[in-house]
Amino acid sequence: MKNLRELLKDITILELKGDLDVFISSVSLNSKTIEKGALFVALVGTLTDGHKYIEDSIEKGATVIIHQNDLDEYKDGVTYVKVVDSHETIGLIASAFYDHPSESLKLIGVTGTNGKTTVVTLLHQLFLNIGHRAGMIGTVVNKINDKSFETERTTPDPVTLNKLLKEMVDAECNYCFMEVSSHSVSEKRVAGLIFAGGIFTNLTLDHLDYHKTIENYRDAKKMFFDTLTVDTFALSNIDDENGDYIISETKAKKYFYGFKKEADFDERLETKLIGEFNQYNILAIYAASVLLDEDRGLVRSEIKKLEPVAGRFQYVKGENGVVGVVDYAHTPDALENVLKTANGLREPKVADTWYPQNLRIPGIRRFGRIISVFGCGGDRDKSKRPIMAKIGYDMSDILILTSDNPRTENPESILDDMVVGLPEGYEKLHYAENIQQKKVYRISDRHEAIQKACELAQSGDYILLAGKGHENYQEVNGVKNHFDDLEELNNFLK
Repeated sequence: MKNLRELLKDITILELKGDLDVFISSVSLNSKTIEKGALFVALVGTLTDGHKYIEDSIEKGATVIIHQNDLDEYKDGVTYVKVVDSHETIGLIASAFYDHPSESLKLIGVTGTNGKTTVVTLLHQLFLNIGHRAGMIGTVVNKINDKSFETERTTPDPVTLNKLLKEMVDAECNYCFMEVSSHSVSEKRVAGLIFAGGIFTNLTLDHLDYHKTIENYRDAKKMFFDTLTVDTFALSNIDDENGDYIISETKAKKYFYGFKKEADFDERLETKLIGEFNQYNILAIYAASVLLDEDRGLVRSEIKKLEPVAGRFQYVKGENGVVGVVDYAHTPDALENVLKTANGLREPKVADTWYPQNLRIPGIRRFGRIISVFGCGGDRDKSKRPIMAKIGYDMSDILILTSDNPRTENPESILDDMVVGLPEGYEKLHYAENIQQKKVYRISDRHEAIQKACELAQSGDYILLAGKGHENYQEVNGVKNHFDDLEELNNFLK
């Protein structure tokens, strides 16, 4: 139980009806989870307005209502608090309710279009290996030391987030590495949290369905760094065209990592991870560890041992000599990066112009074709669909366009948007090694698309399944059905 007056001491109250000297049992954003004596915060969201559920929450036992819109009715025995911004307020209240857990941890936020999950996951793995107790909050999974918990979104809502951080403190964690999405910054889900540092990976086209313009998307990332304080650090990728701008107005100490421009950290590090994009991820991990006062030599040594992240250029070798690669790449830049890496594993005459590093998958000869299988998510940014199709066409020998998570959209309509990016005549037969074959296939059923790729593949070929990575489901018409790209590959490649 927490005193309401104490919870609201840092919040500007526009209007008060009722008693501030009451105790609350819990904090909730969802009227369905209300318990007796709860505080309910009415959030104005993009899909629904929490003010519609105030009466329902009171019927279920809420005794305190936080709202930002005027109300038509006030009930006796209930305290109503009107605030300027209920989104920011819930962050501050949740933090106070759980005893400001972020102040008891070194909380590191990682933001950017691509690489967030890899950086957060490997930082967590690294710090556990070094001997620290640490938590992790991310797209794939949340962790408290070595225990894993399911996650529904990249950055949880403020109540879930602070509850999780409190559990980390109770488990004696000293560090927490957290993905910070642009949505969470815009919606102020991280309000009230105290960060020890922030990392920027990169910025490319994504989420324009939500942010509308690339400038809005970029500035949402920047906003996170603008809130950092003078006793923290801001670590940015100098090779990204937005790397300098993103941290231009932060009060934190600025540091840069990269390979192409002058940077504070520009070392090549030995790692099991494949791909130039992973060189950046590993360098970010190394730099952040040094900024957190870890020994450079120890960090270099431990980085060599880090295992690849599930669904990030994760590969399997078929009995027929075909290599299947699963990757979460769902943006144009990420897709281009994984295709560049896949091409880099082939013959030098093909690879050297794109990817000069001599990286190999053990036991696999460097030849063969690239067969790409991917789609684009439904109910999401449509602008990237033709761009990704064009990248797949240009950098693959065979391209199979299929479904990702169609959600509520017609899969065929999504494919219609994608083929707009393909050159005229893409449907015609092409010649490859004196064999007449199709360059592009359009198969909306993802299971059938993967099966077709495996049927077409010959010894030495690479099949890239992009877009879903670690996900073990496919969402169609609001229903999540079990679907795992890695399972599909293993079944077909046998």
